[in-house]
Amino acid sequence: MESFFSRLKVELIYPMNYRTIEETRSGIFAYVEVFYNRKSQLSTNDGMSPVAFEE
Repeated sequence: MESFFSRLKVELIYPMNYRTIEETRSGIFAYVEVFYNRKSQLSTNDGMSPVAFEE
């Protein structure tokens, strides 16, 4: 989890300038559901995304 939150902050939170809580929620949701779970290739999952690993 520490690694996940570190990447979330570096890749999403720090570079973005969110103006509202809703923008922040939407950005985090998209990062987790679209990018992290479906596209990111994790070394702990033999180079597969979390969704591909679960399937």
